[in-house]
Amino acid sequence: MAVILITGGARSGKSKRAETRTRAFPGQPVYVATAEALDAEMETRIAMHRARRGTDWIEREVPLDLVESLLATDGGGARLVDCLTLWLSNLMHAERDWEREVRELAAALLRLKSPVVLVTNEVGLGIVPDNALARSFRDAAGIMNQTIADVADEAEFVVAGLPMKLK
Repeated sequence: MAVILITGGARSGKSKRAETRTRAFPGQPVYVATAEALDAEMETRIAMHRARRGTDWIEREVPLDLVESLLATDGGGARLVDCLTLWLSNLMHAERDWEREVRELAAALLRLKSPVVLVTNEVGLGIVPDNALARSFRDAAGIMNQTIADVADEAEFVVAGLPMKLK
């Protein structure tokens, strides 16, 4: 089993890279979407991702219960989780214990049989945000990314559509 973490900035090509990596495994791929279409702009983004992927994916919409979804789909094709930072945002908005849930995800990843490719955003390369909520999210995302990268078998950083191997 492989755990692959793919990170990068906005529109870096990380989702496309993750789709390619996921399709390389045998079996029907499973797309685990953490985004919710709460406005027209997100509906458009989701539609673009679906159109690019095509129809051969099994889709799961999982804004919060990621570990449960990964356990339920284990034993089949590779899973692509897109993306961890939206999942983190959902957890924080729902006032759930994100630190506990990230630890639970890391522990679950070590027990899964089927491959998992996880997409996350690198949000810590810019200036320090000017408000407490944005700083809290940036810090949480950094902690989450480190935790998942620690248990991942591979990690890549995507810039301008080009992957750089980190681990």
